[in-house]
Amino acid sequence: MQNHPKFILFHIGILLISFGLLQTVIPVGGDLDLSLIHPWISESGQFLLRDNWYLAKLNHKYIKDILIVVYVFIFFAWIASFKVERLKPRRTELGYLFWVSMLCTIVVSILKSQSSHACPWSMTIPDTDGFFWDFSAMSGHCFPGGHASLGFSFITGYFLYHISQPKRAYFYLLAGLVLGLSMGWAQMMRGAHFMSHNLWTLWICYCTNMLCYVIFYLCKKQSVFLEPHNTQLVL
Repeated sequence: MQNHPKFILFHIGILLISFGLLQTVIPVGGDLDLSLIHPWISESGQFLLRDNWYLAKLNHKYIKDILIVVYVFIFFAWIASFKVERLKPRRTELGYLFWVSMLCTIVVSILKSQSSHACPWSMTIPDTDGFFWDFSAMSGHCFPGGHASLGFSFITGYFLYHISQPKRAYFYLLAGLVLGLSMGWAQMMRGAHFMSHNLWTLWICYCTNMLCYVIFYLCKKQSVFLEPHNTQLVL
């Protein structure tokens, strides 16, 4: 039996608990952020790996480009589902996977564009004793982490397939967490973000998915979105 209410309540609980932890235990620029980022800073406050090829090019450009190609493929598969007979039963599934994933990145991008948080590499000020943190720096639009959001958006597949294909669902969940956290960690090593930036990005993507899941579930009960021929999607 598909117990959507329990699933929804469980994940709302996770969101509330994680929100509290992020606010109290892992604040932006707090002790945990500083301890995690400190190994990548020189004595004068410079991020020596800022222009490292593996972090700046491989991680920030090429991996991002690969993920964009994956989403472009999903988008064109959704477009094709309006004409290709064998894809028609997957139309809603493909559309949900693409558009909700994109919504995650869009929400993060909008929040980032309006944020006054500076990047860590703009907050270290050299002095006679080494450097100090200038937390009054207010330029940079560095919160939350836009780069990590592309990886975290893969968790959309977890919400989509958790009933119909549990193994695939957990693959998407694991892939999203690994991609988002590793891409975010690389950005932290460069000085582009604190770890809390990336964890908030995960929370925002998770929350966006939860909201979409609830809306879609309620609409499904009213038979608004599901086409008569769609037998594959059991969200």
